[in-house]
Amino acid sequence: MDSKTALLAGASGLVGTELLHILLESPKYEEVKIFVRKRMEIKHPKLEQVLVDYNRLENYEEYFNVNDIYCCLGTTIKKAGSQEAFRKVDYEYPLKMAELAKKHNAENFLIVSALGADPHSKVFYSRTKGEVEKQLKNLDLHALHIFQPSLLLGDRQEFRLGEKIASFLAPVFSPLLFGKLKKYKPVSARRVAYAMYQVGQTDYSGHFTYPSNRIYEISRSKTAQQKK
Repeated sequence: MDSKTALLAGASGLVGTELLHILLESPKYEEVKIFVRKRMEIKHPKLEQVLVDYNRLENYEEYFNVNDIYCCLGTTIKKAGSQEAFRKVDYEYPLKMAELAKKHNAENFLIVSALGADPHSKVFYSRTKGEVEKQLKNLDLHALHIFQPSLLLGDRQEFRLGEKIASFLAPVFSPLLFGKLKKYKPVSARRVAYAMYQVGQTDYSGHFTYPSNRIYEISRSKTAQQKK
């Protein structure tokens, strides 16, 4: 059995919840640490829950001494309450985590972003995602893996009307998305989580980006494959 350790942020989210179960079930990891704002109702001999103040991540530096760091942090402007609060969760926190990951020589830093991320976008959401991707690449991490799902399918705790409608229409329109349009196909949170886990077992160096179609392909394979 391998003796790897992992740190997961965003374990209560759509992708994070799925990923947490995958990491705990995996024989690859002997210890899984999760950053939480309030304790989750889950117990496992490999699990350590760390109550964290994301505004003071430097105080939790000791927990970054792990092999793989999975960042599934994310919110919406509506839930965050303002663009400033949104940027803290989707830009500042992931970037600070990555800086600490680099300091402690983490082997893999894996993060959920979004399709359409572009630092020059006129859309605040897409621009923020693009800006954090750009800054993460500039850090020169040992291995940076960016996952860009299109519409995420799954049961969220909060209701999002737009996503509910899109999820309902997905089975109708997905078959029409082929060729260069494949990356726009919706993908389930479970598949994103499994693709992240698979890629986390690789020994690549550099930075890699995985749109929805690559996420789907990786999640179907038994071993993660390098991005095309």
